[in-house]
Amino acid sequence: MVLKKKNPGDVLSSEITDEHLFLNRRNFVRAGVVAASAAATGWLYRGFAVPEQETQAGVQLADVQAEALPTRLAPGEVPTPYQDITNYNNFYEFTTDKEGVARVGRNFVSRPWAVSVEGLVQKPRTFDIDELARLAPQEERLYRMRCVEGWSMVIPWVGFPLAKLLAAVEPLGNAKFVAFETVYAPKQMPGQRSGVLDWPYVEGLRLDEALHPLTILATGIYGKSLLPQNGAPVRLVVPWKYGFKGIKSIVKIRLTAEQPPATWNLSASDEYGFYSNVNPAVAHPRWSQATERRIGEWGRRDTLMFNGYADQVGQLYAGMDLRKNF
Repeated sequence: MVLKKKNPGDVLSSEITDEHLFLNRRNFVRAGVVAASAAATGWLYRGFAVPEQETQAGVQLADVQAEALPTRLAPGEVPTPYQDITNYNNFYEFTTDKEGVARVGRNFVSRPWAVSVEGLVQKPRTFDIDELARLAPQEERLYRMRCVEGWSMVIPWVGFPLAKLLAAVEPLGNAKFVAFETVYAPKQMPGQRSGVLDWPYVEGLRLDEALHPLTILATGIYGKSLLPQNGAPVRLVVPWKYGFKGIKSIVKIRLTAEQPPATWNLSASDEYGFYSNVNPAVAHPRWSQATERRIGEWGRRDTLMFNGYADQVGQLYAGMDLRKNF
């Protein structure tokens, strides 16, 4: 098959956990995450490349179609190498070490796999992963992806619009949100045996965001099936939002009338809002979001509003205060 291709460094003393914080689980966990994130981000900002590692390969996917939507990438933007995409990952279920996720998750079992879709739908249903992939043609979508920590990639995802799945279960009129849940498998995911976050990982979108044609369920990258470190076997991709909204290894989707919980928002609501749209004008409390570092490049580039997809998604937030609804 032929695919058609198309500064912070050191941890501040104020971030070191004090003894009294140890007794407060939420503050203790949050402080630990802050320290890990600051250290990792500082390493990246100093300009080192991701070290060479053994590159795993997913199973080649058949019948992948050309991307259905324009990518709107700026001139000179190119896909991030497969080596980097599969060896520099945020996936705390395995480990907080971005370079260690591939190693820790190497033996994760992603088949057999099922995804239940329930809640405010006419036809609740559980989909086998192969059945899920047959809901719609698998398309290659070249998307910018932006991490809240300040680094970014350009990834050629393979997947299909989430709207196709939702159409199959027929949302009821009172459905307003879509909630997602990651698998809970602490024997395979050692990070889930830690208290760094509350498990299982959960996320949510407004229904109109979920139905937007840019929102996909991804099953692969570079024409190959997802590896564990990238969210095998199926994950959410919402390219105008920060990466932590892209929940991985999904086992449950539920339509609700009320805004669902989201793991990072629960952990630190002042730092991680429910919407989490990429917005260079709204700083994270501990760092600016105005610039980013593209993995594989030197220097920094300006962060684009809605990650460069403002023309396509800006109308979803017309009239909203984006500093309050961050």
